[in-house]
Amino acid sequence: MIKRYGTDSALEPTLHIGKAGIEGVVEELKIQLKSRKLVKVRFLRTSFIEGDKKELMQKLADLSGSELVQTRGNTAVYSRKG
Repeated sequence: MIKRYGTDSALEPTLHIGKAGIEGVVEELKIQLKSRKLVKVRFLRTSFIEGDKKELMQKLADLSGSELVQTRGNTAVYSRKG
């Protein structure tokens, strides 16, 4: 995970993940990444019932075909692969 962009802190989260888990937002993340280079996702504390925070963030990247660029607290930034 390498920070490649200087504008990560200026982004507002456009997806929020809660107790329903990540399965419901995988398609939405794919759609948002088609029109943006970066998407910031906020994970609510209730989303970590499924497991470890970093594992869950990486799992969302794997399922959506994106790259996990940065994590900070309960927030992750994803970019298009390639």
